[in-house]
Amino acid sequence: MELFEKFTAYIKKENLFQSTDKLLLAVSGGVDSVVLCALCKQARYNFSIAHCNFKLRGEESDRDEKFVRALAEKCGVPFYVKSFDTATIAADTKKSIEETARNLRYQWFKTLMTEKKYNHIVTAHHADDNIETVVMHFFRGTGIKGLRGILPKQNKIVRPLLFARRAELEVFVSTHQLAFVTDHTNAANDYTRNYFRNTLLPLVSQSFPEAKENILKNIQRFTETEILYRQSVDLHLKKLLEQKGNEVHIPVLKLLKTIPLATIVYEVIKDFGFTAHQTDEVVGLLKSETGKYVESATHRIIKNRNWLIIAPVMQEEAEHILIEYTDKKIVFAGGEIAIQKLSADKVSMDTSPLIATLNADEITFPLLLRKWKLGDYFYPLGMQKKKKINRFLTDQKLSLTQKENTWVIEMNQKILWVIGLRIDDRFKTAPQTRQVLKLEFNK
Repeated sequence: MELFEKFTAYIKKENLFQSTDKLLLAVSGGVDSVVLCALCKQARYNFSIAHCNFKLRGEESDRDEKFVRALAEKCGVPFYVKSFDTATIAADTKKSIEETARNLRYQWFKTLMTEKKYNHIVTAHHADDNIETVVMHFFRGTGIKGLRGILPKQNKIVRPLLFARRAELEVFVSTHQLAFVTDHTNAANDYTRNYFRNTLLPLVSQSFPEAKENILKNIQRFTETEILYRQSVDLHLKKLLEQKGNEVHIPVLKLLKTIPLATIVYEVIKDFGFTAHQTDEVVGLLKSETGKYVESATHRIIKNRNWLIIAPVMQEEAEHILIEYTDKKIVFAGGEIAIQKLSADKVSMDTSPLIATLNADEITFPLLLRKWKLGDYFYPLGMQKKKKINRFLTDQKLSLTQKENTWVIEMNQKILWVIGLRIDDRFKTAPQTRQVLKLEFNK
């Protein structure tokens, strides 16, 4: 079967796009993208060409841009080009050149697609790219999802050459006498992919000549395995996760019974900025005391009694907020709380319900700021018996809305303060109190 027939058959098999769709081809000028252009032109697809000049190889980068511009003219299709100061952007964002270039490329392609109303972005990734990607993912520890490799279709990005080996593309270029440009850095191992392409895979192939073909066969198996894996994980998550506003609540006892525990925990936390390396820390939370937590750049996982709570780090968005010893002010959805630690002899007692003056000698951090819930109780100041907060709020003649917007501060499952209303009698100051925790609430 000729490459062109394989190309059109693969597009149909994977349902990548329709013959009437408007396509934006990502073209570097190398063998792969030149073949992609030739096949799309032969198939009479409606396409345009986009080229990124990353300014990483001096005159060679400008040469590539000039070549691709000429290729677009030869094909008689629209041409778009954009230059990036990739090295500077990578340094500023503290990311690798590879990752930075990839992010810049796809951001621009997606902008072009939206502005010019293209149906799909088309890249020239081929089977050997997929082999390299799978091996890289294996060593990075990306799990089953990483072992399925590059997908033929991902949202609006399609890759119609994934069926083809690099050698097939080179034969096509030679047979049809197509011009292309060569990136000299492909021979260097400065970039991770080049090391796998030029050094590791050739070494493996010396002992296992069929290694690359076996990896390609495994990609299909891994793809199907990942589908089954995803179905099973989704069933677990549906049973475990309870969405409450912008927080996720997970029952600890139910999670502890889940098998395999570490795998499910990772699947729960990975979408909240947590890494695989933090999985053990989160598992450790399950048997820890209330108030312990693990943090990512965007979220905290807090142990609160028999629940794990995944809450945004941004206080204004969270309904469960940890108050640390060093905090001076907490801003949350219900208002803000100013925090002071003072010597008892420097504190003047204030009877305002908006100010809580607590015995700091009896308090350990972190504290937990949250909305009250059914079942909560405390010992209202001046009382020796506990009282359900629900009953207390009713006695205060609060409206339903006021009740719903009442917050509490707790420590080790003991409520210190029903904010703006009453402190707990167990944490009031006494003559022997040395340190005072003063909390002032402002709506």
